[in-house]
Amino acid sequence: MGPAYEGRGNPIVTDMFTADPSPLVHDETLYVYTGHDIQNETDTFFKMDDWYAFSTTDMLNYEKHGPLLSVDDFAWAKGDAFASHCIERDGKFYWYVSIRHKDIQVHEGFAIGVAVSDSPTGPFRDAIGEALITDKTENSIVLNIDPAVYVDDDGQAYMYWGSWGECRMVKLKDNMLELDGSVETVQAHRFFEAPFIHKRDDLYYLTYASGYPSTTEYSTSKSVTGPWEYQGVLNELLPKSETNHQGIVEFKDNWYFVYHDASLPGGGVYRRSLCIDKLEYTDDGLLKPIVRTRSSVPPFE
Repeated sequence: MGPAYEGRGNPIVTDMFTADPSPLVHDETLYVYTGHDIQNETDTFFKMDDWYAFSTTDMLNYEKHGPLLSVDDFAWAKGDAFASHCIERDGKFYWYVSIRHKDIQVHEGFAIGVAVSDSPTGPFRDAIGEALITDKTENSIVLNIDPAVYVDDDGQAYMYWGSWGECRMVKLKDNMLELDGSVETVQAHRFFEAPFIHKRDDLYYLTYASGYPSTTEYSTSKSVTGPWEYQGVLNELLPKSETNHQGIVEFKDNWYFVYHDASLPGGGVYRRSLCIDKLEYTDDGLLKPIVRTRSSVPPFE
């Protein structure tokens, strides 16, 4: 555990750089899992070694947890702790991570692994001792990053991931540690990277980064596997950040858009920061464009 952030606006975290957030609600608490940018202000490319979580019960005060997981926790990995997604199932917490493989490189060498814990704040351990997805997985892509896992109403789990304009999806077995069938290609208009699935009422939403520098755009479907109907831009280009990486969550009957920007002093393309703003729907269930704020969202009374 670390210091609390009391009464913060956006960015939520001000003493470190945080990126690629993914939200999880458990036991009346919102957890946001993030990567950790440690690049200096002059060098280029992302420099990331570990992952953190930040929790709140009131959307005003946040507690730091971590680092909870690092490159060193995966014996088969050699670096680059990129985007991740943590979910809960049957009392266990599964944390899917993008990380560079030390032995398997056909394209860019990234793989997707999974860690597990009995608690949302760890300790986490490598759940299977090897990667779920690598460059050698049939129908994988040039850059296997940005996993997002969704468990549908019937209990079937799906993992989405993608970058460089290619999106993939595969079913997971009930143990959340094995693929269940072949890797499928996902068709989503203007997709670039960072897929994320959520559902409201009977409609599924696939949000993702589009273009580079990226906006966040989205498509909808009556099924978690598509087909996906394009609906437009959700979050516009970010000043100083070429990436746009989002998660969406319902917490205490409110919907939130969790993302990063680069607005901290010294922030930039490789030095990003966690933000949270409202997510609102139109009467017909579409998503209203995000209004980014410096104040973040109202706290609960």
